[in-house]
Amino acid sequence: MAGETGNKLRITIHVYDTDLSVNVPRDEEEYYRKGAKLITDIVNSYASHFKGVKSDKELLYMALIDIALRYEKEAAHNDVKPLNDILTKLTSEIEEAMK
Repeated sequence: MAGETGNKLRITIHVYDTDLSVNVPRDEEEYYRKGAKLITDIVNSYASHFKGVKSDKELLYMALIDIALRYEKEAAHNDVKPLNDILTKLTSEIEEAMK
């Protein structure tokens, strides 16, 4: 199941209904496994709601959109630029007041 190539590790992950063999950085193996589980869980969730209505391909696309939406929301949530701008402005005002 797992083989080594330098700092890479060859692992097999199960994604929905497919086993994939991939080379991953040794320190990121856990992320790949968690990612595969997340995809599988989301597709299974959609499959349980749309059984017999949507094709596997449509279910996968729905899962991709779901995951992309989560990613974009998290990326927007972690945007520190507005906070840095406010801190820069406040710092300037404090320095100006102390003169």
